[in-house]
Amino acid sequence: MSSSSPPKPSSSSSLRSSPSSSSSNSVHSSSPSHTAARLTQIQRHTMGSSVADTIFTEDVVPQAPEDPLFGLMAAYRKDTSDKKVDLGIGAYRDNNAKPWVLPVVKKADDLLRNDPNLNHEYLPIAGLAEFTAAAQKLILGSDSPAIKEGRVTSLQTVSGTGAVHLGGLFLSKFLPKPTPTIYLSSPTWANHNQIFTNVHLPIANYPYFSAKTKGLDCQGLLSTLSSAKEGSIVLLHACAHNPTGVDPAPEEWKQIAQVVRERNLFPFFDCAYQGFASGNLAQDNWAIRYFVEQGFELIIAQSFAKNFGLYGERAGAFHFVAGPGDKAQDITKRVASQLAILQRSEISNPPAYGARIASLVLNDPALFAEWEEDLKTMSGRIIQQRKALKAELDRLGTPGNWEHITSQIGMFSFTGITEKQVLAIREKWHVYMTKNGRISMAGLNTHNVKYFAEALDDVVRHD
Repeated sequence: MSSSSPPKPSSSSSLRSSPSSSSSNSVHSSSPSHTAARLTQIQRHTMGSSVADTIFTEDVVPQAPEDPLFGLMAAYRKDTSDKKVDLGIGAYRDNNAKPWVLPVVKKADDLLRNDPNLNHEYLPIAGLAEFTAAAQKLILGSDSPAIKEGRVTSLQTVSGTGAVHLGGLFLSKFLPKPTPTIYLSSPTWANHNQIFTNVHLPIANYPYFSAKTKGLDCQGLLSTLSSAKEGSIVLLHACAHNPTGVDPAPEEWKQIAQVVRERNLFPFFDCAYQGFASGNLAQDNWAIRYFVEQGFELIIAQSFAKNFGLYGERAGAFHFVAGPGDKAQDITKRVASQLAILQRSEISNPPAYGARIASLVLNDPALFAEWEEDLKTMSGRIIQQRKALKAELDRLGTPGNWEHITSQIGMFSFTGITEKQVLAIREKWHVYMTKNGRISMAGLNTHNVKYFAEALDDVVRHD
């Protein structure tokens, strides 16, 4: 016998280890229940756990509700009426209700595609440097002392949503504990609540829209922020407030800044519509420039989706601005280093194409001038539709005061109608808007504004 041969088991051990060593075992092995169990064992071994054994049970992962805005879009697409009107989506449409590619964007796109040096390599973690530098000048002003003094650091982001998220993540991680509350306007862009909840920032609200005047509740806003705990964060819409279309006047912005300073609050600006509110880029960033001039340390989320029509390209920027002082550059450098780590862990590198298009326009004086004209085209058409809607409602004698249609600004208008009326106008007139009565003015045009006014008049009178 070879020394490498395994020893033979004894007859007793062989009998004990054999599944067929007894008649009872033999019977058991051939029973249907044993066969089914054995098949299940084999299936688990070869294919993994069955669905019934998932750890993601309904009580652990419940079915989430559909996003209201995208659900609205889906309902609109399914509607077969030839009269249907989409006033839900926050995207610019031309007078024929079609997406509009800005002429200057087409020109920049042609230049980019015909560039022999174009490649698809990774951008740096912070993004395209010539884009973020131009974005700084656009939002802060080319003569900004903060830029000249090296007190600004910027990262390219996945549009404005990514910038808001990055800002929330940074504040949640580095502000003193317990984590301070972030104050959001009531109402605000719905996604603000989800983003800040996901990064574990406690949320509170400050009054903003007055249902009575359809304008700004400035006193309610100031009163609430005056009682906010020191060190809290306050999120401010720089212009063309979403969803109300109501912006503070310069004197009201000064009052807000005073309260922010007195309570030592941290300003977080969200700017998604620069150039869309008034058609004037400098006018639309007035509040941000004022806060920077007053020496505030702050952060800014900036989107190029709306004002460039680059919705799907996801071009955005995040800016940290340190307050003036001897240590400002050191603070900025340290903040930049941590922002880069956060960005690296989330997206590694931002997308390039949209930023390259925007960069070409922002850095070329001739293209920039053309862009300003395109902004006037978009904002001008929206202003005209505000006037047209107001005129139609006046002609119909629609009950109520509709001055807010023309006093509000930007892409959106808060109509003031109830959720019941919103559902009625959808059912009876095939007009789609969000349940809170917000409409996208860009969805109106010379072909449907009269129809919409008649629909609005009907539900106000009868529902």
